[in-house]
Amino acid sequence: MSRLDSFINRMSAQRDILNHVRDHYPLPSEGPIFEIGLGNGRTYSHLRECFPDRRIVAFDRKLAAHASSAPAPQDFVEGEIRETGQSFVKGTAALVHADIGTGYDDKDAVTLTWLPDMVAGMLATGGIAVSGLPLDHADLEPLPRVETIREGRYFHYRRR
Repeated sequence: MSRLDSFINRMSAQRDILNHVRDHYPLPSEGPIFEIGLGNGRTYSHLRECFPDRRIVAFDRKLAAHASSAPAPQDFVEGEIRETGQSFVKGTAALVHADIGTGYDDKDAVTLTWLPDMVAGMLATGGIAVSGLPLDHADLEPLPRVETIREGRYFHYRRR
């Protein structure tokens, strides 16, 4: 598969799974949404449309989002996510979306040593995690694969 087709599949999977969560899984009544890996802001923009009444806090090494997709300064956390995210491990988030995989197994293996614990710790009970990397954690219950997304492409979980 070409890298372009792979990118399109990943973006389609993100959209499909976020829409599926919006339409089929009620989020806890309170709590922010965390966007782990803002990038250029495409997914952040989609989260704003899907969940217009929620505060969305985005994390990334530096702000590089398109101006139309950039969070307000108070909703952007700049720095190494592994470090900055720790102050948000309070069990309050209704939804955490993490798209920080690199496609390099060795680099993603390092991320998976800390990401599942951080995401589980950020989520309120009943909150939803959506991730491009599998989040193996005792407090995260895997949810059934969305039919339009091939096995292993994107994952979602509910916080026990």
